[in-house]
Amino acid sequence: MAKGFILGIVVAILLVAGGMYVYFSWGFAPVATSASPMPLERKLAKSALHAYLNKLPHPQPMVPADEANLIAGSKVYKEQCATCHGLPGEPKSAVSQGMFPAPPQLFHGVGVTDDEPWETYWKVENGIRMTGMPAFKGQIPEKEIWQATMLVKNADKITESVKKELFAGNATPMAMAMPGMEEKPAKETKPAKESKAKKN
Repeated sequence: MAKGFILGIVVAILLVAGGMYVYFSWGFAPVATSASPMPLERKLAKSALHAYLNKLPHPQPMVPADEANLIAGSKVYKEQCATCHGLPGEPKSAVSQGMFPAPPQLFHGVGVTDDEPWETYWKVENGIRMTGMPAFKGQIPEKEIWQATMLVKNADKITESVKKELFAGNATPMAMAMPGMEEKPAKETKPAKESKAKKN
């Protein structure tokens, strides 16, 4: 009886593994961001992330949530985060609307104001697999990641000066996605008749 029970477990495991292989290798799994999620995809991904985070150390913020740090965090946020995570009172960008899972709009609703700063810091530094969230470790100094973290932690109570910094420069989504890439004015072209007249 014990042999039959063990054999049954082995067969069940092989059937599940085989089913998963067929599901992915034969093209049944959704790969487009507009497709419906896989069964239990959201729940399993969320559970895996929370289980992993629970094992991590919980460091205290490197910087306080004062005006100077929130303004500095605003500069980082508008250059690196706003394209996906939005700005106060602004609609979602086309980039954000085309992503799956949808990135949270950090100045709308709760955002991540209810998360501990260490958790948000870890997500910014390390990114999250199977989402559009990149890792900024090595790309942005640690202090700047903490400043951006403290900004979104306090997104529901930012001052006018912080909001002003967020909107400074009237950055377009493309400019925010590719900082430093400024639109060059088109070269002026002279009318054809004027050019011919000069030649004569």
